[in-house]
Amino acid sequence: MKFTVYLAGEIHTSWREELIDKAQALDLPLEFVGPMTDHERSDNIGEAIMGTQPSSIAKDEAASQINNLRTELLMKKSDLVIALFGEKYKQWNTAMDASAAISLQKPLILIRPENLHHPLKELSNKANVTVETVNQALKVLTYVLD
Repeated sequence: MKFTVYLAGEIHTSWREELIDKAQALDLPLEFVGPMTDHERSDNIGEAIMGTQPSSIAKDEAASQINNLRTELLMKKSDLVIALFGEKYKQWNTAMDASAAISLQKPLILIRPENLHHPLKELSNKANVTVETVNQALKVLTYVLD
């Protein structure tokens, strides 16, 4: 049986590729999906589809409608969500995606560094498992699939 994993979280580092490569090396029966990781494409998709918008706010709104649709569709089809909170970037989308996973009753593995324990304590308490590294999340997947 193959499981689909939605990889939520910041798009500025290679954590997704690291997790995917390691999961493939272990021959885990997983398929991975996630948000649009091309930041420029994500920001401009509204105008690419609906044409030039009258303001930067309208441009953001048009793009967010399409990005939210993508996230909802892919997350609903997923068996599990892994949400990574990094240390460097603002994490609003990660928080939104983790909350959506909880609302959809999708199993959730939360990855967050120890120094984010306090600000994420409530969200962490709602996740099925909270770990600090991508490798720990991979070990959870390996155990679950063993």
